[in-house]
Amino acid sequence: MIDLLIACFLGILIGSITGIFPGIHVNTSGAIVFTLSPYLLQFTSSEVICVFLASLAISHAILEFIPSTLLGVPDEGTALSILPGHRMVLEGRSKEAIRIVAIGGFGAIIVTILTLPLFAIILPGIHEVSKPYLWIFLLVVSIILIYRLSHNLKEMIWSFILFIFSGIIGWAIFETPIPSSLSLMATFTGLFGISTIIFSINDDSHIPHQNPFVEIELDRNSLKNIILGGTTGGILGFLPGFGPAQGGIIAQDLTNSSDKDNTTSFLMIISGINTSDCLFSLISIYLIGNPRSGIAVFISYIINDFTIFHLLLFIFTSLIAVSIGLSLALIIGDRFSKFIEGINYGKISYISIGLMISIVYIFTFVYHGPVLYISLILITSTALGLLPHFQGLSKSHLMGVLIIPAIVIYYQMFH
Repeated sequence: MIDLLIACFLGILIGSITGIFPGIHVNTSGAIVFTLSPYLLQFTSSEVICVFLASLAISHAILEFIPSTLLGVPDEGTALSILPGHRMVLEGRSKEAIRIVAIGGFGAIIVTILTLPLFAIILPGIHEVSKPYLWIFLLVVSIILIYRLSHNLKEMIWSFILFIFSGIIGWAIFETPIPSSLSLMATFTGLFGISTIIFSINDDSHIPHQNPFVEIELDRNSLKNIILGGTTGGILGFLPGFGPAQGGIIAQDLTNSSDKDNTTSFLMIISGINTSDCLFSLISIYLIGNPRSGIAVFISYIINDFTIFHLLLFIFTSLIAVSIGLSLALIIGDRFSKFIEGINYGKISYISIGLMISIVYIFTFVYHGPVLYISLILITSTALGLLPHFQGLSKSHLMGVLIIPAIVIYYQMFH
């Protein structure tokens, strides 16, 4: 028991570091541990290693919103949170933003655990029946969202263009022998990171005073957002081709309500989706025998016979990790908010852009990727990422970069 607790706390520590350090994907850390697992198994059990990986994934999922919200550094699960996060920082509400995403992630884990019996009964059967028709589901939902997020014919045409063009980029990068993690890093950096900062670089000369007194009211609307994030993340855990980013598109549409502050609702929902999806990707190993994330794949290889004991173990691990991760997110987020206060926004924008570009090229050299090809991806995706700003459209349409390849792949799989 002691070794499991130590593994859990070590996983939280490493996950917190990888979460706040831009450019390090949780799967990168998981791959390192998995590579070392044959050696580690000589000294410890498979459960200890997997508890470490699970706690690492959960804590990373909560803390990775700090660089995306405050610096605009994107990842697949946090890409759509960049623009709302920037807006709140420029309004002096950075501490509020961090609390919103932390509470959303924490609450979603609780919702996921409470609704697990219902999901266990309903979703495995739905999963098997729906697989041949998944590409139709993805296509229909994408068309509906383009229609719902457009106010006139011109916006609808531009939204369709953004969706198709981003999808072409996505299909092109998945068809190359280059590691998809590297290609996607460059693509998301351009589509959602650099382009957003370039457009907003003249919004304000300095980052304003950040409100030190933050009171988050957990009302009925907050509870609705937490439940929506937790249940959506659970559903996405069973749907191949759908992840936090795609679920974020649905969340963004759902928050177009009478809520006086759609930004807070959206941030709470998407953080909940991202965190609950981490837990459900582990739960899906037991329920349908299909790991739904990189970390879950590593765990499924390490544990050959996934039993109810392992399921309960990961649920308790998630509770500990999300609780400590919540506290760390508030502490680190508050200190970072104080640090950026009063800093020239133009300067920090240029620093952020330089940091993102540096991260892309550092990982390009680490993975021995083609520099010219990665540069082309970065430039093209940045240019495409600027279009929604100039046309006044939602950047969620750019998630065609993942949705269109998923549609094509699952169409080919069953036809």
